[in-house]
Amino acid sequence: MQPRSMNEALCWYAERSVSTADAFDEAVKQALSEIEQAPHRCVAVDDRHRMKLLVKKFPYHIIYRIDLDTLIVVAVAHHRRKPRYWRDRQ
Repeated sequence: MQPRSMNEALCWYAERSVSTADAFDEAVKQALSEIEQAPHRCVAVDDRHRMKLLVKKFPYHIIYRIDLDTLIVVAVAHHRRKPRYWRDRQ
């Protein structure tokens, strides 16, 4: 079963290896920092959302949007999840 949220993913990794869970958490934080520095650099997936791949050996990407000057993370999504399952999230 694939994790359905970032917290579930962290727990899943921690059950297997605490150091891997820490590395996943750090990779997400690094990706979020990169998004904050240049939010328009990532690829647009529709007219509101952008996607940042989490390259650091984890099969996840971050879906976010920019509302005024605020970044809103919509999903930290596993690559094998149903595509665009997050579309109805506000």
